[in-house]
Amino acid sequence: MNRFASRGLLTLCLLVVGIHQAQAHSADEHAGHQAPVANTQEHAQVKFANVPLLDENGKTVRLEQDLVQGKIVVMGFIYTSCTTVCPVVSSIMGKVQTALGSRVGKEVQLVSISIDPQRDDPKRLRDYARAFQKGPGWSWITGSPQSISETLKGLGSFSGDFKNHQPLILVGDGNSRHWTRYYGFTDPALLTKEVEKLSGLRTHAKHTAIAMEQQP
Repeated sequence: MNRFASRGLLTLCLLVVGIHQAQAHSADEHAGHQAPVANTQEHAQVKFANVPLLDENGKTVRLEQDLVQGKIVVMGFIYTSCTTVCPVVSSIMGKVQTALGSRVGKEVQLVSISIDPQRDDPKRLRDYARAFQKGPGWSWITGSPQSISETLKGLGSFSGDFKNHQPLILVGDGNSRHWTRYYGFTDPALLTKEVEKLSGLRTHAKHTAIAMEQQP
């Protein structure tokens, strides 16, 4: 084998080793993360556990009574050390916030719940939120492991291993137990459309109620 062929073989071997090392690193870094399921959605009932939680400012909150009741809600599930699924989910919600503008914080509430409460304290969530949040009306929630587990189970998003979770966003009217689960990296426009639909249903119900009251 001549000198140039030998160098070429060495380069090829190093490239193969490098690829294997990169794959091993990627597998370790993303341990537990399954490939996102295809974009699907399903209607489901949710239950809000009446447990104390903490928002990004360290304030104690109850999910249903303080953040959900009376609002149209877009809710995601993340943890701050996640480098794959979670930043994408948070970015999607950030685009929803931008699309809805000033309605977020009034008619609409965004909620992100950490599924790694052992590490995600309020300060860590607050620092993480800066990369995605563009205004008020978006709460970042953590709490004790027990409170978070009860909360996730009620919402149908408990996985047992927080690293082994699929991208999921819930959208629903806080005055109803019937919500829609969106799996995968959902188009923000689809989520915004669902919010608009729920808002329209509210307006229709309000006008219907007024008309009935005015009947003799």
